[in-house]
Amino acid sequence: YDDLNSLFFQVLARKHEDRNPDVKKAFEKVPYLNSSLFEPTEIEQVTLFISNLKDDKTIPVISSTVLKNDQGKKRTGNLTTLAYLFDFLNAYDFTSEGSEEIQEDNKSLINASVLGLIFEKINGYKDGSFFTPGFITMYMCRETIRKSVVQKFNETKKWNCASVEELYDKIEDRKEANEIVNSIKICDPAVGSGHFLVSALNEMIAVKNDLKILQDRTGKRLKEYQVEVVNDELIVTDEEGELFEYNPTNSSTGSLLRSESQRIQETLFHEKQTIIENCLFGVDINPNSVKICRLRLWIELLKNAYYKNATELETLPNIDINIKCGNSLVSRFAIDADLSQALKKSKWSIDSYRIAVDTYRNAESKEQKREMEKLIADIKSDFRSEISLNDPKVKGLQKLRGEWLKLTTTQSMFEMSKKEKVDWNKKVSKLAEETKKLETEIEEIKTNKIFENAFEWRFEFPEVLNDSGDFIGFDVVIGNPPYIPLESFEINERKFFSNKYTQLERKYETSVPFILEGLSILNNYGLLAYIAPVTWQTGENYTKFRKYFFENYGLYKFINLPFNIFEDAFVDTALYFISKENKSEYSIYAFDKKAQVESLENLDYNKFNVSEIKSPDYKLIIDKTAHQFSRFNSEFFVLFGSITKSTQGLSGSNFPETNDDNSEFVFPFLAKGNVYNYCLLKDKVYNTDLSDKRNLIQFYQAEPKILIRRIISRQDRLSVTYCNEKIVFKKDINPFIPIDSKFDCLFLTGILASKLISFIYLNSSSIATKDDFRQTTLSELRKLPIPNVSENKQTEISKIVKNILEIKETNTDADTSGLEKEIDQLVYQLYDLTEEEIKIIENS
Repeated sequence: YDDLNSLFFQVLARKHEDRNPDVKKAFEKVPYLNSSLFEPTEIEQVTLFISNLKDDKTIPVISSTVLKNDQGKKRTGNLTTLAYLFDFLNAYDFTSEGSEEIQEDNKSLINASVLGLIFEKINGYKDGSFFTPGFITMYMCRETIRKSVVQKFNETKKWNCASVEELYDKIEDRKEANEIVNSIKICDPAVGSGHFLVSALNEMIAVKNDLKILQDRTGKRLKEYQVEVVNDELIVTDEEGELFEYNPTNSSTGSLLRSESQRIQETLFHEKQTIIENCLFGVDINPNSVKICRLRLWIELLKNAYYKNATELETLPNIDINIKCGNSLVSRFAIDADLSQALKKSKWSIDSYRIAVDTYRNAESKEQKREMEKLIADIKSDFRSEISLNDPKVKGLQKLRGEWLKLTTTQSMFEMSKKEKVDWNKKVSKLAEETKKLETEIEEIKTNKIFENAFEWRFEFPEVLNDSGDFIGFDVVIGNPPYIPLESFEINERKFFSNKYTQLERKYETSVPFILEGLSILNNYGLLAYIAPVTWQTGENYTKFRKYFFENYGLYKFINLPFNIFEDAFVDTALYFISKENKSEYSIYAFDKKAQVESLENLDYNKFNVSEIKSPDYKLIIDKTAHQFSRFNSEFFVLFGSITKSTQGLSGSNFPETNDDNSEFVFPFLAKGNVYNYCLLKDKVYNTDLSDKRNLIQFYQAEPKILIRRIISRQDRLSVTYCNEKIVFKKDINPFIPIDSKFDCLFLTGILASKLISFIYLNSSSIATKDDFRQTTLSELRKLPIPNVSENKQTEISKIVKNILEIKETNTDADTSGLEKEIDQLVYQLYDLTEEEIKIIENS
């Protein structure tokens, strides 16, 4: 531990000339690495340093260890702490995520994405973040960054190119072209472990390679080399297809070579440094995420660090300033808050702010770094104070106080008539009341716990402010925002979100406000790319948001992903590529939900016009046939919920494990029940007290009812059966009782158990996901369309349903598929489907 202490704080943190004599010899070949990683943290300063730990202390090997002994069995006994740590780390492969193959020659280098995987595991998903597979981040970065590069060139050069290939044909000045690419600003507002930013870094360099503008610092192009992204890693190969390997010294003389190897390594280092400093920005509420992200970017630089002489590496810049800790969704100041007054009164300009940040990155000493930290904090404090003074609430309060002062000092009470005194008192009381109210509001904002981690987009990144201090915004916002339900937040947080995000209503999860926030921090031509749950596409509580979205933005590409895209998160997700420009045509791709996907390249996209996929309530229904089914909302159909009464069954905590014969209200209870089409499997029936569940008593009665299982089957079907027993249900089952005598319960059972209804539900309703299961919601089931036909037309389906139920009652495993197909055909006729539509349903 003493040696580690020396290595970190006396060696890696210090230049050769500043090192103590006792460590110079022991660590002769170890270079200086300029990074805050090698500075003692605050907690070390107030508790203990690593050198205080004892080398000879041992700890027992954990019983679930991955470590093996010589016989290949689990290791037991005790190990010294350092030996245990290194043996444990050595048991793992840190060169891949585990899913993709990394080329053998590259095995000695750590794959930075592994850090994200590790962080996700130890963080336990508590902040709603999940590790995004490399092929996803790689694809999303490629799609957005290349589009943004084309846009930036067209904007700067007044060109009209449609692709990177077209740009390549027009570029003449490589230096200018590099400056244009380097001006692109990319932000991940929920940066997590930094996976997206690392992928973005690699893609920016790959784009330069494809534009043939990748050049060294003398302006000479890297024309003999190919730089591309493979398996989310940057791969450099020569003309022979051999992997580039940095070799700084001549093996015969040991001297530093000004060789091709040195030139390539220097070029890659400075390209990465330029892009990290100028183009990549991130924010996260979790301070550990921020540390991991900084470390990942730092490792990417370290991969291409080069020797300036036999012992000295090129100094690594302080790249940490672009990755900041804060709550991206919470700000005291609006994006458009006026900074002009602050700039007039402050001794700092936006330019001096930028210079301070740039000086911090390349500080020549720890002292200079600290000075710049203080200067940047002072500048932001100035801006914060001045913006606060121009806040409408503060200005309103000053106005009210002025009016009150004027009213109470300009006129003597003795000069007033009785009526004037009454009016005067009313005015003074009203002003005092309004002043008090506004003072309370301002004080609440100042002291509100929600602002503890507030992040001020308005001035935190000077790179996206113009010289007048206006917020210009980012070119690309990209990421995998957290999916946290609104119910998880405290009341004051919910109140804040409802006031800020007026486009949202009732229940929602945080990926949707992240979409709104992401769009607000984009520039006028910006692009947003998120992987996020699909819930907002069809959920009834997102109607207001969808209307706002479709009226203001364009979803230029959308990829509906398989269900199993995350290893440990069971949620339906999609890739959303959104433009600030309103688009009428979308590129859509929907995977089979069970598909095994490892690449998103060369997908066969369908082009849709917005009107083809947008339903009357703005639902995004991506299947053309399913979208056509919005015609079922006509006068010839009724909503299932309008002709039935329904409720949820008892929750898990409300049903007993044993019989209770002494209860005042005693009812049979289905503690566990599996509903399948036309079949109810009963395990145990208990007696339970329903005195506090009187609304469920009606569903106990022996009257016809339809039972729909909450969980959607693995065959993508609703599970529906008929029941007329006296029974109460667990919440896994939703019971529906017909209340309109016109509709026969057997007929309704046949309709709901048909292939068509399952197809309609899965393509036009919001689907909840929990514990690896896709689930129906009661509100969406109530909206299913039922044909409004006479009792005579219901009879044929009712007879077949009765027949199936009788067969299943005798043998639950009996094959009734022939009869079920008859019902499907009759349902197609009732819904007036075309042959083409029937074919789509049958093949779905």
